[in-house]
Amino acid sequence: MIDLRGKTLAGTFFHAPVLGTLEVLEDALVEIDQAGRIAAVTRSGDPRHEGVRIAASTAGTLVTLPEGSYVIPGFVDLHIHAPQYPQLGKALDVPLEIWLRHTFPLEARYADVVFARKAYEMLVADLLAHGTTTALYFATIHQEATRLLVDTCLDKGQRALVGKVAMDNPQECPDFYRDASTEVGLQETRALIDYVRAHPSNEGGLVHPVVTPRFVPSCTDAMLEGLGAIARECGCHVQTHCSESDWEHGYILSRYGVTDAECLDRFGLLTRRSILAHANLITADDMARIIARGSGVAHCPLSNAYFSNAVFPLRAALAKGVRVGLGTDISGGPSASMLDACRMAVVSSRMLESGVDPALPPEARGRPSSRIDIRDAFHLATAAGGDALDLPIGRFTPGCHFDAILVDTAAPNGTIRLFDELDAPEDVLAKIIYTASRANLTDIWVAGRRVAGAS
Repeated sequence: MIDLRGKTLAGTFFHAPVLGTLEVLEDALVEIDQAGRIAAVTRSGDPRHEGVRIAASTAGTLVTLPEGSYVIPGFVDLHIHAPQYPQLGKALDVPLEIWLRHTFPLEARYADVVFARKAYEMLVADLLAHGTTTALYFATIHQEATRLLVDTCLDKGQRALVGKVAMDNPQECPDFYRDASTEVGLQETRALIDYVRAHPSNEGGLVHPVVTPRFVPSCTDAMLEGLGAIARECGCHVQTHCSESDWEHGYILSRYGVTDAECLDRFGLLTRRSILAHANLITADDMARIIARGSGVAHCPLSNAYFSNAVFPLRAALAKGVRVGLGTDISGGPSASMLDACRMAVVSSRMLESGVDPALPPEARGRPSSRIDIRDAFHLATAAGGDALDLPIGRFTPGCHFDAILVDTAAPNGTIRLFDELDAPEDVLAKIIYTASRANLTDIWVAGRRVAGAS
């Protein structure tokens, strides 16, 4: 498939712009402008449909999907530790506070730009091939390596949000891996923001800077206060961890006497552009506070199973109006695939609802009304992620960026098996989310530009 800027794409598109719904745009025409945004969507029943098709065909701009192929929005991953990619699949048998002893030495290696380049180029290429068109990245404390991650995303065409990690608390951060001082951490946060915004290859705003306190335990009060001030001044996104595990949750209660969410709010770090990773142990008051501030939650169901000691109450949060998207949490989550995140989101919600302890009677085993279905997971991985980031992505709607994945259900070495006489359109989407593999993702576009794919 080709660059689609200035083209009209004809075929069947799936998207879930609203939670609980799936829209199937069969035989639709999606017009993409030269900037890579969706200019118009013409459905098959629209009286203008034939005229639009003829006009595009006459102009030589009509591109028709191959039989058995479908287009879905690109995935939005709301929580990735970019430097941890070499650790993917390792050290998953220990608690979070012990796991960090493996992680900090690895992240410290990013002082070596040669090592950083190898890891970051591999990561961004692999994520694009998995269909992750937008990624929210924690980097490291290193300015040069973090700038290299920005450069890599721009070079490979991935929409990204990149933050230099801030961590200056000597009681919780090792001597070999923390900011030299609070002042240095704040100065380098500002320097990265300036670098991203002034980057000559970033005129279209493909990459955004993010204020990134690693989490409350890693930061002094002065650092948290300074980062809150920077967030107010620059209007940047903010990312951090929130009530991820019993250890983290308990640490903040002990240090401040309030929950993680209230603590972050006091420091000005809970904003409309804040993404809180995990949030498994948030209270009802925390949810109300997050909703009032308009902040989002990155639900990371796979890594939560390893490190969080609890299942995030996803359905309850959605019912109250919390903005929630999905994250892989590389490498706390041992998969770079947002398809795996979708699958685990459904599984963990079912386990929360039904319970897991067979010694308890069924009526006491779980938390009623907690399940989601695959349509919900698809929405969270696409449109909801875009909404949490306040970016026009994840939907096939005029004005949105055309960030998309071509799924070839008959791709060689693919893993989708369709039966025309049995599978309705919703079944096709379910099979894509549940059974597709990297081989089925044959073309990946960001802003209409082809950036990856198996074909």
